[in-house]
Amino acid sequence: MGVDLVTLNGTVRYWSVQDKGAVGSCPGPQNLTAVNCRFMDNINGKTIAITGAARGIGHATAEALLARGARVVIGDRDVRALESAVAGLNGPVSGYPLDVTNRESFSEFLSKARGESGRIDALINNAGVMPVGPFLQQSEQAIRSAIEVNFYGVLNGCQLVLPEMVARRSGHIVNIASMAGMTAVPGQVVYAGTKFAVVGLSTALADELNSAGVEVSVVLPTFTNTELIAGTHTSAAQKPVQPSVVAAAVVKVLDKPTTIVSVPRQLRFVAALAQVLGPRGRRWLSGKLGNDRVFLDFDRAARAGYEERAQHALGVTDQG
Repeated sequence: MGVDLVTLNGTVRYWSVQDKGAVGSCPGPQNLTAVNCRFMDNINGKTIAITGAARGIGHATAEALLARGARVVIGDRDVRALESAVAGLNGPVSGYPLDVTNRESFSEFLSKARGESGRIDALINNAGVMPVGPFLQQSEQAIRSAIEVNFYGVLNGCQLVLPEMVARRSGHIVNIASMAGMTAVPGQVVYAGTKFAVVGLSTALADELNSAGVEVSVVLPTFTNTELIAGTHTSAAQKPVQPSVVAAAVVKVLDKPTTIVSVPRQLRFVAALAQVLGPRGRRWLSGKLGNDRVFLDFDRAARAGYEERAQHALGVTDQG
């Protein structure tokens, strides 16, 4: 039986040939039956939970997924910002306080996120903090906060949501890392360490779950125009992208799963080059891109507010 396939506006139309004949034969119209079928949609009608979504990339991702018909549940430790975010979003969205470093808090958030559907189709581990500056000036609190939120928080989310996904053999975890998880630069020692860890756990987990029907992806944005880069002065070669651009990459990877996605795409190749260069070549490339001093020479006054929050990013707060 021969089959012709035509795609139109996301609809696949199968013209199945009823007569058996030689390959390449062209039966008349009376032997054709039209059958309509849509591509599987990994977003529309799905329950998708996003951590750290009151602002920035998480908030932009919530907007993008709602526009695609998802049921979105956002979590954040800043209750006031969370309430404001939910009020400003359009569509089936709800929000609950969440401290990703606290396993009980994360478990409760996921339980509420399941809601009427009784399931979570995708979890986007987005919550993160970015302390910058000379390594020897990093406080113990700043280091612990970054490791707990950026790495342990992701581990928490993965371990808590995976049992249900593995049991039904479907689901998708998207971890938001950073290009710093492939190319470390001065002034980001702690942050880069946590993001390298997220890239490693994501790729290893993707392969471990390959036969379980569950997808694991990691998205690596470059500098993004959020409060994380407050007070810094990026170069023309590293112009920050908007949160909506990263959100679009998340939507795309949910539509078409793959393991590693960089934003913008070409920077993944630059990062791969940096990893194989010797010290002199790596430092030359970093200087050419303007990355060698961007997180060492910054406006400390302009960044003070964010750094204070980043150093104390544990627990739920309603301070705004």
